[in-house]
Amino acid sequence: MPADPEQAPLSARPIFDEHTAVMLDERVTLVNIAFRMLGSANDAEDVVQDAFARWFALSDEARREIRSPAAWLVRVTCRICLDQLNSARARRERYVGDWLPEPLPDETRWTSAGKSRPGDPAEQVSLDDSVSMGVLVMLESVTAAERVAFVMHDVFDLPHTEIAEIVGRSPAACRQLAASARRHLQSDRCRTVTAHQHRSVVSAFKNACEHGDLDALISLLDPEVTVRADGGGKARAALRAILGAEKTARYFLGLLRNRFAQELTEENVNGCPGLVSHVNGEVNGLLAFAVRGGRITQIWVMVNPDKLHAWRESGR
Repeated sequence: MPADPEQAPLSARPIFDEHTAVMLDERVTLVNIAFRMLGSANDAEDVVQDAFARWFALSDEARREIRSPAAWLVRVTCRICLDQLNSARARRERYVGDWLPEPLPDETRWTSAGKSRPGDPAEQVSLDDSVSMGVLVMLESVTAAERVAFVMHDVFDLPHTEIAEIVGRSPAACRQLAASARRHLQSDRCRTVTAHQHRSVVSAFKNACEHGDLDALISLLDPEVTVRADGGGKARAALRAILGAEKTARYFLGLLRNRFAQELTEENVNGCPGLVSHVNGEVNGLLAFAVRGGRITQIWVMVNPDKLHAWRESGR
């Protein structure tokens, strides 16, 4: 095993030593896995708590027989996520409007109480391409087994033989599942421009909105741009996707006209440049963007207050 546990494969990392219980870095790994599977901070926290509860429910003898507690917890976490993913489609049918993954601010961590706040970098959920809004939305369109296979192999480097134990398929089948999800991702990749280009387009979008410049706003939008909003039935939001550059531009200019106290700030959303809306100093919504060829192709609007806790509690 490498001297640095962080460089070791998941199945080889220790989770207990002679004196302590569960190591914090393993818990953070599990939360990272669960969030990428489910796209929800609260659900990720609940899954990890459930996995640990199942570990401590084992007898001492049963725990001693498990060669790698870390690998055992990874498998259990993934299986709980798989169960939730398989039942999610039925739950989403009852959801009011579009369901979108939960947006995360930078420097965020989750506590056992389910709250988010700035914390030690060693305890943070890593924000990379695999948690960008574009990737998480794309993963909603693949099967539960494809999502597990892709996340565990492409993001966490778990061998297909170990993924096979989680999803109950052969290693060859798991390889095909991951490849299928990968094709979906590559066909609709969010980051097709540099971070600087992405930020420049978002800044121009903000400026056009604030100045009410319809023509400038339309010029920044792809003719087939799509807007999806998540209000969860708890905040006003478009219940159906908005399609086309002119409709999108008029939609956002109308939103700003109706909220005179609204202030837009540029901040990273799930690691990508986005916009955060404040009213009277409190976060009330945010926008995440996909940019391709210098134009905005997708806009995701989050106004569901249940999915904005991380932003409000981080003091933004």
